[in-house]
Amino acid sequence: MTIGLVSLGCAKNAVDLQVMAGHLLKAGHTLAPDPDCADVILVNTCAFIESAREEAVAEIARACELKRAGRCKAVIAAGCFVQRYRAEVLKAFPELDAVLGVDALDHIAEVVGEATRASLPRTSRSPRGSGALAASLIPPGMPKKVFDPPIPALRLTGAAFAYLKVAEGCAHRCAYCAIPAIRGKFRSRPLKSILAEARALVKTGVKELNVIAQDPMLYGVDFRDGTNLVTLLRALDRIKGDFWVRVLYSYPSEITDEFLDWMNTSPHAVKYIDVPLQHTDPKILQAMARGSAVKATLAAAERLRAAVPDVTLRTTVMTGFPGETPATFKRMLADVKRMSFDHLGVFAFSPEEGTPAATLPRRPSLAVAERRAGEVMALQKRIWSAKARKHIGHTFRALVIAPGIARLASQAPDVDGAVHLRSAAEVGTFVDVTIGKVRGFDFEAK
Repeated sequence: MTIGLVSLGCAKNAVDLQVMAGHLLKAGHTLAPDPDCADVILVNTCAFIESAREEAVAEIARACELKRAGRCKAVIAAGCFVQRYRAEVLKAFPELDAVLGVDALDHIAEVVGEATRASLPRTSRSPRGSGALAASLIPPGMPKKVFDPPIPALRLTGAAFAYLKVAEGCAHRCAYCAIPAIRGKFRSRPLKSILAEARALVKTGVKELNVIAQDPMLYGVDFRDGTNLVTLLRALDRIKGDFWVRVLYSYPSEITDEFLDWMNTSPHAVKYIDVPLQHTDPKILQAMARGSAVKATLAAAERLRAAVPDVTLRTTVMTGFPGETPATFKRMLADVKRMSFDHLGVFAFSPEEGTPAATLPRRPSLAVAERRAGEVMALQKRIWSAKARKHIGHTFRALVIAPGIARLASQAPDVDGAVHLRSAAEVGTFVDVTIGKVRGFDFEAK
């Protein structure tokens, strides 16, 4: 069969899709260059916030419409959205042939085989589809005890960089987040498995390893043998080659001096820290169940810049959380201005079913939350513009990630800007670029 892949959500979801694609290739299937021209469409979904769920519904609906039109044989939905809303998804989309949970990725080839078998019996859960496996391969709330996925057989990120997923699940219980309920408790991936994948990636020419997890800072805590994130990072440093190592997502109170020392001394470390603060008002942080991080949150930028000269800092904040008043929002806005992050993302609070925050009183309206988010972004644009102008005329090392496109060490994939090159350079190589112009959140350079 030809399989069309639709990837939604975060980088961790993209890694899951790579794993599934590997299983499919091993089973003899091929990947379609266009999902709309495939025998089977596989939609890997996200459910983090309302807009992600809306996108998942739209993509599943589009795939089911292609099936009704006879343009594909089967539609399979996977990932967080179907893990959490299995029954609702199957009811809403009877054309679905199967759904696959986040801990059943290794069953994907079996599911494709069953879903495309003409004689497959129909089930009450999927009356017009062929979803005999729809109920059996998702164990909600029962994730695997060990997280050790196979090394992906291909990369969906291209030749230059890759994501290195080092853990699954989450150990935090932030009041607004449903991820622990979807993906289970925090489980570190075995060090040997991670290093095997990293060596294979570097051997094939990857120039940037992006270490990802829901909370990479906790890597190894469940091993109880002294292994931690820096143990892993030092091991990555021993791999021969010229490549970057970037750690994405750092809970503010978990950033250790040992980690900062690695960043200062490693031959591969990118001096880039993504520390999602969510808010800065102590009362709001307490309500978010992030109260233990209040002190670290308020001092994050100063501490990190003092410890790591020339570090690039990124954060994410939320507006409209229950209890946010004009005063608490004004405090966060002032803190964002004071800390002057190099990059910042902002989103309006989305009440997630089953989370404590969904039932909290005094929630600002969505219109207010979005207006405040706009204010934060407007401030950040001014901060970015002032910082970006200082780059003009200076030369930096950059990684070419696509024809005519590169990224500086200060730009993480997908979330930050890029560098538009005025001349050709080979994808997957490091080049020196001289910044000539700022274009929005991007640069133009030669």
